[in-house]
Amino acid sequence: MLEIVVKTENGERHVRVSAEELAGLVRRIGGAGDRFLVVQRIPDLPDVFAQVWHEAGGDYTLEHRDGTADRHFQVLVDGPEGVIGAMTGWARQESGWRNDPAWSPVDMGPTREVPPLDLDEGERGDLAKRVREALVGGYADRAELAELAEEYLVTADRRPVSREQAAALADRMWLERVAEQAEWKGETDPERLTRAFTALREAGITARENFTCCRGCGRSEIGAEGGTDARGFVYFHSQCTDSAAAGHGLTLLYGGFDGSSETTAAIGHEVVAALAAAGLQADWDRDPDRAITVSPLEWRRRLVG
Repeated sequence: MLEIVVKTENGERHVRVSAEELAGLVRRIGGAGDRFLVVQRIPDLPDVFAQVWHEAGGDYTLEHRDGTADRHFQVLVDGPEGVIGAMTGWARQESGWRNDPAWSPVDMGPTREVPPLDLDEGERGDLAKRVREALVGGYADRAELAELAEEYLVTADRRPVSREQAAALADRMWLERVAEQAEWKGETDPERLTRAFTALREAGITARENFTCCRGCGRSEIGAEGGTDARGFVYFHSQCTDSAAAGHGLTLLYGGFDGSSETTAAIGHEVVAALAAAGLQADWDRDPDRAITVSPLEWRRRLVG
C-alpha cells in the first residue's frame, strides 16, 4: 500500500491505497463533480501534496507542492498514464520522479505574513493544551485542528484567533507531533485496537473508532453504520478518546441490534476475544450492562491527516 491519502472532488477519502487503486482513481476523473483529486502523504505535511485536474476531452493539469509557495510546480499531461506514473513516483518518493514530465514553477504570488497571536499567557496556554489534546487523540486532521484553534476562545463579542493564525498554530503543533511519533517503534496500542476492530467488522460486528461526541449520539447513530447482516456493534466516542489519550484507559460501548441481553453479552465476549488476539487487555465482568475497559493502554496513535 502507498502511504498516502487521496481526496476526490465528490468527497471520497481513500487511505493507504495500492498503486492500482490510485491508477483507477486517476483514470476515473473527468466527469461533472469528479474532476480532480488531491494526494497527501501519511502523515500529512503542511503544503506538501500532489493534485490533478481533468475534464473529459482535455489535458490533465498535474501539480505538486513541496512545502512553500516557491516550490509549487505544474505540467500539462495529455493522458492518464503520465499522471499515474508521476503520482505513483511521488507517493513512493522514488528518486528521479520529477524528471519526467518537465515541470514548470507556478507563481503563487507573495506569501502573506501571519501576525503573532495577541493572547495573554493563560489563554495561550489553554489554547495550546486543547489543540495538544486533539493532536494526541490522533483522529483530527490539520483542517479540523485549525478550526478548533480558531473557535476555542470565541465569545459573543470577541474572536481573538484568526483563521490564518489558527492554521499556523495547528501546523506548528502538528509538525511537533510528527517529530515525536518518528521516534516510536513497532506497532502501537491504537494500531492493535484498529486491528481488533477490523477483525470484528469482518465477523459481522459494526465497529467504529472515535464515533460521535458522546454515548447518547453514539447509541442513536450506530444502527445506521452497519450492514443489514450486522449482529451487533462496538464503538467508542470522542470523550472516550480524550480519556484514553490522557492515560485513563479506553471505554468501549457495545451491544446487540436485537436489544437482548443474551446477544449483548455474546458481542461483549467477541469484543474481548478480539482485543486479546490483538495483544490488548480488557477489563470486563461479563455483565452486559457494563462497558468494557481497555487497560493498561499507551495511547500513541500515529497521525494520518
